[in-house]
This record gives sequence, structure tokens and C-alpha cells, in this order.
Amino acid sequence: MPAFGWLLCLVAALVGSAWALRYARREQLLDHPEERSNHAMPTPRGGGIAMVAVMAGVLAWMAFAHASERLVLLAMLAGLVLVGAIGWLDDHRPVSARIRLALHVLAAILVALAMAVSGWPAWISALALVGIPVLVNIWNFMDGIDGIAATQALTWGLALLLWTPPALAGGVGLALAMASLGFLPFNFPRARIFMGDVGSGALGFLVAGSGLLLARERGSTALASLCILAPFLVDAGLTLLRRIWRRERWWQAHSQHAYQQLARVWGSHAAVTVLYLTLAASGAVLAGMLRFQGTTVTISFILLWYTGLAALWRGAQFRVS
Repeated sequence: MPAFGWLLCLVAALVGSAWALRYARREQLLDHPEERSNHAMPTPRGGGIAMVAVMAGVLAWMAFAHASERLVLLAMLAGLVLVGAIGWLDDHRPVSARIRLALHVLAAILVALAMAVSGWPAWISALALVGIPVLVNIWNFMDGIDGIAATQALTWGLALLLWTPPALAGGVGLALAMASLGFLPFNFPRARIFMGDVGSGALGFLVAGSGLLLARERGSTALASLCILAPFLVDAGLTLLRRIWRRERWWQAHSQHAYQQLARVWGSHAAVTVLYLTLAASGAVLAGMLRFQGTTVTISFILLWYTGLAALWRGAQFRVS
């Protein structure tokens, strides 16, 4: 995509987010504060529709321009539409968690089948079946304070661009970064609109999809990219395990994630978002260095990085208890 195309992604996301804000206000599409909320005022939601539209256009263009991976890119486009559509519907009226999960899994199956038919390694197709539903839901779980979900997607996208500038993963990454950047003025440092399920689910899907492209292009060295995702994966994963251990209804909405608790204690969404952004950027630097290392060294450093963030997560729990 030429340089003006990336600028177009940014401008389209800005314009689309402004339209989404007007639409949400007109339709009274609002998130009202409740016991589990981290906001104090009714706030419009559904702003992520702009990012979905931008990225759908990018994937369609890339499918046209890259014949060798056309089937996979079209499957990613179809999966994005599925995830975005059920999220958009859920932003308007509650949808059963089972139906949402079923469509997330269907999106993963479409991508995995396209990869298998296109001759991709079987392990990447298997990873798609697991990674797509997991990241879709993790981004949904972690989208609870101003700016946090969009800044993590922005960091991921820029890291992929630096990792593989000429390749598909880098192209999707830059588009994702521009779309997230276009939404951020409406969501950070103070949210005028939330991205909603349409946005959070779509970002999770796109992070997973671009990660699969990276795995195709870079093989085992793509393992290092897990360092970038560590802030979200550690907080979401350990919080889920703790809720299961306590025999709580882990599938229900809650506000027990470390980022939510820190936001209440610190009295600032922005400070927590910047903390998680700093951790993701540090992970990106580490991932960049690990590109040139062997698999054993890479896995060792990944485990050390995750252990360190797990210790920070535990420290946050002590701080707010």
C-alpha cells in the first residue's frame, strides 16, 4: 500500500470515530455506570465500528494486491466482519455469550481452513483455532479503562511494522496502528466514546490474525512477539485462573483485573494505561532483540518476562487488598 494509504487509514478512523460518536448520542447508545464499571458518567459506546470499517477495507485491498495469500486474507476479512458484526449487535442489545463465542470460533475456523487449503504449516492453522477466540475475548476483557485496548493494539501494530517492514504482517500492523491512533483522540486521556464490543473484539481478532501472518513469514522467531502481548495475557490469564480457583462465576463480567483495581486506587485511567503501554513497549524492545537469538534463548527470556509481569500482577493485588 502506498504511503498515502496509511494516512488514509488514520483520517478514515478519525472521521469514522466522529460519526460513531454522533450516532451513539443520537441513538442513546450509552454505557451507564454500575457496580463493576470504571467510569462515573454515562458514556457513548460503539466507537470501534470505525476501526472495523478501516481494517475491512485494508484487508480487501491486500487480498486484491497479494494473489498468493488471497484466500487467507479474504478469510481474515470474513472473520473480522463476523466478529465485528456480533460485537456491534451486542453493543445495541445483549447477545448470549454462547452465541458470541460460537461466532468467534467460526471466524477462527474460516481462517484456519483457508490456511490449510493454502498450504500453510499445520501448526499455524492449529494456532489460529486457539489464538483467535482467545485474543478476541482477552481484548474484550481488558477493554475496561480509557485508552488501554487501543494503545496496546497500537504498540503491537508498530512493533510488527519494525519487525517485518516489507511483509504482510508489517502492512497489517501499520494499518492497525493507524486505525487505533485515529480512534485514540476520542478515547484517551478521557473517553468521549468507548470502542464497545465491536471494537475490542475486532482488535483482538486483528492482533491474532497479524500474529499468524508473522508466524508464516518468520517461523519460530515469531515466538518473541509474545513479549509484546504479555501485559494483557498475564493480567487476563492470572485473573481468570484466580476466579476459577475461587470457584467464582468466571464467565461473568467483573472488575477484578489488576488494571481495573489500579485505576480505582490511583484514581486515574491515564496513569494505568501509560503503565501498560510502557510494559508493552518494553516487551516490543525485548522481542526485537530476541529475533536474532535461538529458540532456547528466546523461550527462556519469554518465561523470564512473563514471570516478572506475573510478580508485578501479584504486587498489584497486594497493593489494592
